[in-house]
Amino acid sequence: MSADSTSRTQCPMHRIPLPEPGPPRLGTLATGTPVWLVTRYAEVRQVLMDPRFDRSSLHAEGAPPLLVVPNLLDAPESLLNQDGPAHQRLRGTVQRAFTPRAIARWRPWVASVVDTLLDEFAERPRPADIVEGFTRALPVAVVSRLMGLGHADWERIRYWADHALSGGAHTAEEVGLAMREFGAFAGDLVVERRKAPGDELVSALVAAGDELGIDERQLVNLVCGLVVAGHETTMTALGNIVVHLLTDGRAAWPRLAEGEEAAATAVEQLLRTVPLSEGRVLPGLIRRAVEDAEIGGVTIPAGSVVAVQTNAANRDPEVFPPGAPGTPGTPGTPGTPGSPGQPGQPGQPGPPGPADLFAPLPSPSVVFGAGPHHCLGAWLARLELGLALHRLAARFPGLRAEFTPDTIEWREGQITRSPRRLPVSW
Repeated sequence: MSADSTSRTQCPMHRIPLPEPGPPRLGTLATGTPVWLVTRYAEVRQVLMDPRFDRSSLHAEGAPPLLVVPNLLDAPESLLNQDGPAHQRLRGTVQRAFTPRAIARWRPWVASVVDTLLDEFAERPRPADIVEGFTRALPVAVVSRLMGLGHADWERIRYWADHALSGGAHTAEEVGLAMREFGAFAGDLVVERRKAPGDELVSALVAAGDELGIDERQLVNLVCGLVVAGHETTMTALGNIVVHLLTDGRAAWPRLAEGEEAAATAVEQLLRTVPLSEGRVLPGLIRRAVEDAEIGGVTIPAGSVVAVQTNAANRDPEVFPPGAPGTPGTPGTPGTPGSPGQPGQPGQPGPPGPADLFAPLPSPSVVFGAGPHHCLGAWLARLELGLALHRLAARFPGLRAEFTPDTIEWREGQITRSPRRLPVSW
């Protein structure tokens, strides 16, 4: 199956069934490795913030296999797979560029990019593909500017990104070759910016890395990770959110147009209730217990692999009471059994979503994780999504779907799932 193959009919991401909330329980990864699945909000946060559950030991000698085909997230030297002082040292090379204050300085420029893309989109023949014209184009434009990649071959980068986050669409050999090509591109970029630094993120990253003595392989891996995460996850989130808003969540569209503050609040609810991933490749964010630990009244033995199910935690009814059907949330769908190779718990019915998409969250969601590995790009993603949704709704109040949930073509074979194209009219 190719990375962009057309899928069988599937429900939109906001309708996918989720694991039943409950105490930690054992399941099995596709590799046959036993895994403890953690689903409740408080316990998910506990695991993510507890140093007894780490990332680096997942790649220690003798550790059980996690993925049938490794990808970029599996690289032992990556930022994601470091812990403690080593993690903080590497994270410190880039963290300052992603603080809320730093991201706020980008607001006028990101807004201008949004407006330019919408001007161009308005000139397209209808129906027009909003994925090609907006939901993919926006994060690519932003990460190009952020990292100084204005002249890069983005078709090639998309190819590498598909392999970097591969979830079964490619063989180990294909992933390995693509990652070597991607690494060579990033390595050349690091050398180039070291010789002729600019005012973009890669130059700042190289300067900070050289000052701190960061290993060259780690710098290259960090550049690759930032390129992929900087456009892939935002593209996926925005596309899936547009599906929701033009179908089940249509009632929220006029309110999004009213102002950036309302849109920013809605983004938090939408990120909480519209997942990026179904958990087919991995059932959650993965950690490994370095010592015995009690979670939710269950003792998880040292050496165990643990998956925290942030999608389920973000719908925990004890923290986020579900809304009533017929509101701007998500209608329920029947639960289905867990897929083969995943923890085999039955899915819960798709919840109806928030009663009010524009109500502040009662507690922070865990869509960006928590603790030391909290997503670096969280504030940039919020900024892009908030401006995109507000200005899209304001510019196109009559935007309507020329697709139905049954006719959507999905990008599959990656860790995430998103629409391949979405025809719309106005």
